[in-house]
Amino acid sequence: MAKLYDKSLKAVHNKRHPRVLTLTDGDGLGARVSTLGKVRWQLRYKIEGKSKRLDLGDYPEISLVRARELAAECRNWLAEGYDPKHKRLLQRKQTLTPVTVKEALDYWLREYAEPNRVHVGKHKAQFNRHIYGEIGALPLAECTTQIWLECFDKIRKGDKRTKRRPAPVAAGYIMQNAKQALRYCRVRQYASSRALDDLTVMDVGQRQGKRDRVLTESELRQLWGQVETEALGAYLSSLIKVLILFGARSYEVRLSQWSEWDLKNKLWTVPKAHSKTDVLIIRPIPEALIPWLRALRIQTLHSGYLLGELKRPETVSQSGRLLWQKLKHAEKWTLHDLRRTLATNLNNMGVMPHVVEQLLGHSLGGVMAIYNRSQYLPEKAAALEQWLEFLTKTQDLDDGDPQQPEVEVIGHSNVVQFGR
Repeated sequence: MAKLYDKSLKAVHNKRHPRVLTLTDGDGLGARVSTLGKVRWQLRYKIEGKSKRLDLGDYPEISLVRARELAAECRNWLAEGYDPKHKRLLQRKQTLTPVTVKEALDYWLREYAEPNRVHVGKHKAQFNRHIYGEIGALPLAECTTQIWLECFDKIRKGDKRTKRRPAPVAAGYIMQNAKQALRYCRVRQYASSRALDDLTVMDVGQRQGKRDRVLTESELRQLWGQVETEALGAYLSSLIKVLILFGARSYEVRLSQWSEWDLKNKLWTVPKAHSKTDVLIIRPIPEALIPWLRALRIQTLHSGYLLGELKRPETVSQSGRLLWQKLKHAEKWTLHDLRRTLATNLNNMGVMPHVVEQLLGHSLGGVMAIYNRSQYLPEKAAALEQWLEFLTKTQDLDDGDPQQPEVEVIGHSNVVQFGR
């Protein structure tokens, strides 16, 4: 059977004809010519003995060479057991309405992160700040590794145009979340991209350094004094008091509701939804803390939240990040370092390590994690009573030490003079 040539197609294109013509190119490919001279490529094939026809596009938009390529692709699909018409429809849908980078990341946030990640708000904020404005509208399938790297480089190096500071740790953190999001979308067959598969944190930024900061007894004494006088403001003072006493994570306290606090049985139960390890965390409440909690409950019960309102994590983190400077401490510390301070001091007091780990809400390692389901409530209660006694004793000693310097109360015009 003779093959078609461009010369043959041009001879009939946009010419009037007395009837519909069909020009064949072989292997099922043909060109249907209307009476007005419109030329449309068609592929004829059979499935289980039934004849089928598939339109491939119009000439000259689809050239003869391209029409042969499309026909060959369809024949390959047919050989693999697929109906070319169905495959073409799916392919066109992906091409004309592709899943964008933003849609893919939003899918992961909605379907996975929201029910499983405590810091989902942080993930959303970072994607919105660093990803969506840069490449969010691009089709995911067309977003190459190089495009992603350019985006991460702006995070790592900073952006003078938008006055953003260099953030190499954030770049690595965002890349890890985006990498997990693309894998999730691929596994769930929502969208497919392997552009981030080979990247590591060090390729785009740097890992967060392991911290070992523990507040000294003098620093802890000063901070406790600020908390007890609510010199930091009601919200921050209450937050830090709970962090110091229980060694909790800041978001466990920030999200804490009064329904978690059983003052009668003296237990604080952190639900799985607020737990990083996805397990209940039960902490005994020291007897001496009950009066303070009852007074706080009167003030904040209307909101449902322990601290009276639900503040954004960035707001709380920023407030805590600056405290060391306001208190004129020599070395930087963050709210998270209060957990390490409690753990270090309790271990120095002789509290067993597994009890400390339970208080912190860590998972016990090895076989113990599988078979040991004890909450060690008596041991934890004893440890917290000992810790509160230490804090109170520390403050009492501070009040009786004439050598201690004056400490300015942040946010107040007067000065509290410890030791007088």
